[in-house]
Amino acid sequence: MGNRQEGLRVFYDGACPSCVKDRRMYERLAGRTGKTVEWVDITGRDDELRQLGIEPRDALKELHVEDAGGKIHRELDAYILLMSRVWLLKPLAWLISLPVVRPALAKLYHRMVSKRLEQSGRMPR
Repeated sequence: MGNRQEGLRVFYDGACPSCVKDRRMYERLAGRTGKTVEWVDITGRDDELRQLGIEPRDALKELHVEDAGGKIHRELDAYILLMSRVWLLKPLAWLISLPVVRPALAKLYHRMVSKRLEQSGRMPR
């Protein structure tokens, strides 16, 4: 696990092509800031996830980010934390955190992820 100081650990689905694409886009936009982000493919890491208090099936269904203090952020909170570190994405992080936007976006996010997992035959039970 190591000492991340200001860094983040992002638990993402490395078997998901759009997740990998999103990671690459974030790294390009983040530049040097992205160097403080450790990307952890959740595939085959069920025990490690459970030790952190993350259910593996939940890790498939929503993004999880561990901050430098060891706190786990999930779903839109994880995206907001990650995006707020990149100047170009800060306005988007602010927008999705708005009470009027957040509930609708959370619903859409879960619908899209469920569809992706069902189509790939990986929907957790």
